[in-house]
Amino acid sequence: MTSFEPLLAAPMHAAPAEIVLIDAATLALVDVNASARANLGYDAAALTTMRASDIAPSLDDAVLGALLASLSEDAGEQRCLRTELRRADGSSYPAKLTFMRIQRDGRALLLAVGDDLSPELAASNALAQYQARFNAIVNHTPGLVYQFTLGADGRHSYPYLSEGCAPLLGVQPAELQLDPDLFLRLILPEDRKGYLEAMAVSKISLSAWNWEGRIWIDAWKDVKWINLRSTPHAASGNAVQWDGIMTNITDSKIEQQDVLRSRARLAELTDHIEQVKEQERARIAREIHDDLGGNLTAIKMALSMLAARVPSEQPALLEKASYLDDLVDRTIEAVHRISLDLRPSTLDLGIVAALEWQAREFEKGSNIACIFRSAEREIELDPDHAAALFRIFQEALTNVAKHAGATRVTATLRRQRQHLTLAICDNGRGIAPADRLKPASFGLRGMSERARALGGTLTLSAAPGGGTMVTIKIRLAPFAASRSA
Repeated sequence: MTSFEPLLAAPMHAAPAEIVLIDAATLALVDVNASARANLGYDAAALTTMRASDIAPSLDDAVLGALLASLSEDAGEQRCLRTELRRADGSSYPAKLTFMRIQRDGRALLLAVGDDLSPELAASNALAQYQARFNAIVNHTPGLVYQFTLGADGRHSYPYLSEGCAPLLGVQPAELQLDPDLFLRLILPEDRKGYLEAMAVSKISLSAWNWEGRIWIDAWKDVKWINLRSTPHAASGNAVQWDGIMTNITDSKIEQQDVLRSRARLAELTDHIEQVKEQERARIAREIHDDLGGNLTAIKMALSMLAARVPSEQPALLEKASYLDDLVDRTIEAVHRISLDLRPSTLDLGIVAALEWQAREFEKGSNIACIFRSAEREIELDPDHAAALFRIFQEALTNVAKHAGATRVTATLRRQRQHLTLAICDNGRGIAPADRLKPASFGLRGMSERARALGGTLTLSAAPGGGTMVTIKIRLAPFAASRSA
């Protein structure tokens, strides 16, 4: 191997870059610096017998000859080539070689400075693999993955749209990127306000943007429900960018609407059944009171007349007459009790009087103190609603007597503008959360269904100081509400 004068050899061998000198006439290796020898893995003796094509197979005589012909001898012109350099162990690595012609001692040489591209290639490959994985995930995501940017001037754009754009929105990604207002036009007019308000709130607070709405797909002449979920972050120029996903929720929305319609029909049916039951109870109560009660009263009067005519010397007959008179009295009381159970006549006096009467009856029958409070003596309420509210009150008191272990119950009825609220509070042991979910809790379920049929709600909560509070809240009819104003 030829040695160079110290002024050239010293800087060459100290350089961190890989440097190779090639004889321009024979294309044999003249010198290889320490960095190149370390990366190639050859010793200096082996390199003295090698040509340029031995360490770079793609640089054959024709390639190097053409390269030499294209390089000027005096202007210091350079040419770059990308190639693979082969190591002593047979492995290879990518490199970029920068060639330049030089003259030393009347000898034409090629100076090649190499850059190992392995780290760059590895990074490029890693990026390509990451991009491939990202594309695979995004393109198989059931929906549209997107980026949406809103500038400080109000202009907006879609920097990124996945391939799910066309299947979801019926438009190509490029079409939406060229005309960002197109998406807003797809939204049904009645849903646009909610979309813009949700976007404004998310922009101001940098909170998640969640929105559901309907869009018109002109390609299919159909309305589709979509769900939008995205996360905002500040971008340059006081802009905000959202990264998110849109999905088709049409099927779930249709199912949800079907469930709501079914529940509404069930509530209507339940309300109708309860009304029919109340009407039937009222009819039976009237018949029992009027027919059976009247007949029993007539029998009692007849028995009194017969008993008055029984001779005093026949005590057995007098005893029988007295027994029958007592039996008729007990039967009249039973008829009266059954009639009240079917439909208390106090309901005809209004809901306040009926609840007050029921509180007294409960106190007498259970020996549990029951206090009823109402700021108003009369509240106009639809008869069916009054009957349903009364039944809820009855069931609540029955539950207290059976399960609460209470010594005191307080019931409060109050009217607040458009609503009527009945709160029943006991000082018992309270109700465990698991008890509310028992399948056999028909009492609670019935109370809740009655309240829902009235267009109201029923809630259970812990009472102050222990026990349970049942709160029923129903909406008053417009006429009754106006009377309270």
